[in-house]
Amino acid sequence: MADKRKRPEPKKAPEPRPKRSFSIKPHLLSWAVFIPTVTTVFISLIAVVFPALISRTTSPFQDSVFSPNVVNPFEPGVLAAPLVIVSIIILVIGLGYYKRSKYKVRFNKIANFEISQKQALIGVIAILVIFVAITANTLGQEEQWADYTKVKPRVESWDISQFTKSFEPHFRYLLLSVSLHVFGSMRVIPLITSAALLLLTYFFTKNITGKRFAGLVSMALFLQSNIFVAYSTTVSYDNSWILLYLFSLYLILKFWPPSPIPHFLSLFSKPLTIAFLPMNFYFIARSTLPKRFKMYSFATYGIIIVAIIAASAAYNTTFTGGIKPFDTFQFWQGFTAMAMQMRFDYIVILFLLPLTVMLFFASRRGILHADSIMVFILINLLIAPLLTAFTIETNQPYRFVSLLLFFAIGAGVLLSNKTRKETELSSST
Repeated sequence: MADKRKRPEPKKAPEPRPKRSFSIKPHLLSWAVFIPTVTTVFISLIAVVFPALISRTTSPFQDSVFSPNVVNPFEPGVLAAPLVIVSIIILVIGLGYYKRSKYKVRFNKIANFEISQKQALIGVIAILVIFVAITANTLGQEEQWADYTKVKPRVESWDISQFTKSFEPHFRYLLLSVSLHVFGSMRVIPLITSAALLLLTYFFTKNITGKRFAGLVSMALFLQSNIFVAYSTTVSYDNSWILLYLFSLYLILKFWPPSPIPHFLSLFSKPLTIAFLPMNFYFIARSTLPKRFKMYSFATYGIIIVAIIAASAAYNTTFTGGIKPFDTFQFWQGFTAMAMQMRFDYIVILFLLPLTVMLFFASRRGILHADSIMVFILINLLIAPLLTAFTIETNQPYRFVSLLLFFAIGAGVLLSNKTRKETELSSST
């Protein structure tokens, strides 16, 4: 009788595992970015809750001027109660979003909301019209900022041959000179620059989120900023530096090879943008560019670093003013700059901490560039303490325009459904 037992099927050779390049796990990277960012945000907001606390505890004059009977370190600030209340409310809503489905459904409806191209165009035009309406009256006014007395004669005597003679914000002088000789007022180009920055905010946010509505939200949030409006037409503190920097990021998304050029030009508008180089490197690393293009892009930005070193040696400058030994007191004082200089930007002060936490959760869900915005917020907040600790420079309100910009873009990112995995799959097909 034949053996009818079923013969075992031959074992199949195991399929070769796809080769994977070394990369940090997404959740670990989210935590690695979130912890220093939320810590820095928290320290910066201490001065909102207790304005005198950092000064009282870090000053070398604690036994005299900052004695307890003169300054109460735990006297709450005007925005202390609103900040705590808003943070608790947002935290409760956030917990409800993750624990209860009804909150998740409602939030998803908001996140999935989108507008047509025609509606977006109307919205962009409306925001630009509002911006021009509230700032155009300044064009005929003489500027009152203290630095204007230095900038005005410098622009009036400036010519293009001076580019090679000294390291100064020559690109800014070029724009102001064009404004003066073409329009008869140095304020016109700064107005156009600020309007262009608003418009670029829309396109940049729309590009990284894939949503026109998110772009409009970021644009509107940026416009409501008191500091942005206050400095939007100034000659002394125009926005050309941050416009050029954001344009360099936008080029990374659209056409990466020339992206270092506007960043390099921004140094000749405000040398502060040299501190933004780490943000570019992180943004490139977390972009959806192919690995080969990322390496090329890193190399092109390396050229900027070489050019900066060469320019520093040629002009005998440090780009950041006089260097001094590390000052511990000034370092901690730098963390109070945001609360002081942005005291009228209530939305940013009240929602910066909740925004950071929500960006962390968005990053954990794989939302594209949520972690990049956290890095931008971190570096912008660290510039103030590091600047005063290592240089003779002081913190001025206009330097926080970049923080306001990335806060607005971060709010738009929260409305994004564009995940990293889906984007990488679509780009590979």
